[in-house]
Amino acid sequence: MKTEKQKMLSGQLYNAADPELQRDQASAQAWMAAYNAPAGTSAQKRHAQLVDGLAQVGRDVVIRPPFHLDYGYNITLGDGVFMNFGCVVLDVVAVTIGDGTQIGPGVQILTADHPRDPEQRRSGMEYGRPIRIGSNVWIGGGAIILPGVTIGDDALIGAGAVVTRDVPAGVTAVGNPARVL
Repeated sequence: MKTEKQKMLSGQLYNAADPELQRDQASAQAWMAAYNAPAGTSAQKRHAQLVDGLAQVGRDVVIRPPFHLDYGYNITLGDGVFMNFGCVVLDVVAVTIGDGTQIGPGVQILTADHPRDPEQRRSGMEYGRPIRIGSNVWIGGGAIILPGVTIGDDALIGAGAVVTRDVPAGVTAVGNPARVL
């Protein structure tokens, strides 16, 4: 029998109120409080905090606080990733961001999803679908990346775009829902 955490990590329906997951979220909350502390923290200390709180962090990664996440242990960042102020990553399953990707302020990367069936939704069950963002991608401020999306290398996502489906490499996608130009 799988635990709720094992179900969550495999993308199956799970109960987010599970005690183990609640403890993991409490740890993530404590990590965020330290990371989002007032200015004055050196770049080296911030990088060390990222290494401590996330699954994998490449070299020269910068995330400007405030930064919000669900767990942290499902986030993998390549070398040179930059995330501006106020980004949110709901990482109930894997979020992978490739080398050199730049993410504007207020971007939301959301792997958490909910059943379409009202009875299942009422039960409090949820699931996640992984997000993969390639290398050298630029995501404009306020964009929202929805569950299960893959964005190819060298793509541009316009400010305020709502990305509901995969975006091929090397294209520009804008709007709500995002469409390739």
